[in-house]
Amino acid sequence: MPCANAWCTEVQVVGLFSDKALVVIDGGRPKAMSVGQAIGGVKLVSASSDSAIFEIDGKRRTLSLGTTSITGNYKSSQPSVTLSADHGGHYYADGTINGAPIRFLVDTGATMISIGNSDARRMGINYLAGERAISHTANGPTVVYRVKLNVVKVGAITLNGIDALVHESNDLPFALLGMSFLNRLELKHSAQQLTMTLRF
Repeated sequence: MPCANAWCTEVQVVGLFSDKALVVIDGGRPKAMSVGQAIGGVKLVSASSDSAIFEIDGKRRTLSLGTTSITGNYKSSQPSVTLSADHGGHYYADGTINGAPIRFLVDTGATMISIGNSDARRMGINYLAGERAISHTANGPTVVYRVKLNVVKVGAITLNGIDALVHESNDLPFALLGMSFLNRLELKHSAQQLTMTLRF
């Protein structure tokens, strides 16, 4: 069943195990989830060989093998994404830049989205044509290039023409989702969850 609402979440269970589930989220590739793990707004609460309990966009759903749940923020006129904190209190989100998959760490202390040079090349970004500058990081000064990203997507939220920094010498383990993206959103924290809603 297609996800007709532009900001709904579709979860299909394609495999069940003790404390694990194999799921397809929003028509993507199958992903293995362990109990307590969250991907975007989908968290696996419990699992057995018969069924699994998920928390999807803040609502609990019990799914068996082959079943699909579609939830969405139908009362809101704007798309939103809910993330669950990891053990260290950090929020990670899977998204895309210019259509290429990337893992983000939400970082309100970062002025812009930051990505490593290998990710930039993988996305076809000619960062050497961008504005060159020096950024002072925890590892010391590093050369960065300011670029414009055509499309950045996190869950149901899609933004165009977002400023970003590409680190020339440092390959980052994940991209930093900085304020050039976050300042377009309303951020709400609640019980180890972060809900991001598009403001404009």
